[in-house]
Amino acid sequence: MATQTKSNVKIINSILKSIGNTPLVKLEKIVPNKHVTVLVKCEFANPSGSVKDRIVDYIITDAERSGCLKPGATIVENTSGNTGAAIAMLAAVKGYRAILTMPDKVSQEKQNTLRAFGAEIVVTPTTAAPDSPEHYVNVAKRIGAETPNSFRIDQYDNPKNPEAHYLSTAPEIWQQTQGKIDIFIASGSTGGTISGVGRFLKEKNPAIKVIMPDPLGSIYYEYFKHEKIPTAANCNYLVEGVGEDHIAKALDFSVLDEVIPFTDKNAFLMARRLVREEGLFVGGSSGANVWAALLVAAKLTEPATIVTILPDSGSKYLSKIYNDDWMLTKQLL
Repeated sequence: MATQTKSNVKIINSILKSIGNTPLVKLEKIVPNKHVTVLVKCEFANPSGSVKDRIVDYIITDAERSGCLKPGATIVENTSGNTGAAIAMLAAVKGYRAILTMPDKVSQEKQNTLRAFGAEIVVTPTTAAPDSPEHYVNVAKRIGAETPNSFRIDQYDNPKNPEAHYLSTAPEIWQQTQGKIDIFIASGSTGGTISGVGRFLKEKNPAIKVIMPDPLGSIYYEYFKHEKIPTAANCNYLVEGVGEDHIAKALDFSVLDEVIPFTDKNAFLMARRLVREEGLFVGGSSGANVWAALLVAAKLTEPATIVTILPDSGSKYLSKIYNDDWMLTKQLL
């Protein structure tokens, strides 16, 4: 006679309860320096498929509590897709309207996902300068100002963005590694992840190094090195969701020890390696983070543990990174 055992599976009353507590996975095949452990935080396991679920849930909950976000409101935000998906998901659950602006380089998969959740999207030129009324940030600001009972997440300048990671992502990493971490690596656009996690980790152990990969063309590398914004900076690189053409107030440069430039090819080829060699189906920013982690690992002469972030899923880039024709057209294969 078969015996019955109690199940540990819990029933939750909302998909939002599944945000966070993502796995930390050790890379087994692609790390060249066997004295170095590289661990990846699988943020694509969040319900809308990215790390941005954390900040959107935190900011919306806080705004509801404070009365800044009222029933029936319209949430307006500029996004490269992942924050938009998180907003669209939460808006669907909570009954808000969502209007999201994004550059035209955002993948069709991301755009279609936002529409599937019921969000309205406004696509703007990637080439628009930061001071242009057509820039996706400025379009979001205008729509927010023109829309009654609206609320902006304001992810680039909202201190609640890094605070969300300080209170959730960082403690998870600290607990999962049992405090045995030497280097933390994360690329950034708003900079919320690396700022919040970096601050927490350095408070726990000031010896921990915090490193940010940055795509060629973004302003962050030059600003970190020289505290000047390069005049030729733009977001015309192909990798999505990282780098920027303006300074985000959510990014705390004081926690950074180093910024490492990378190319689209570095990021995309590493993403393709991750899925084929480690079974991790991820996007371009994940590829960039792991590429930087392996670059750092190769230079280390002592045992060390590196932790990095896998921000989103490769399913958002099937028409791009995982499309050989597209990669060949962009001269990336």
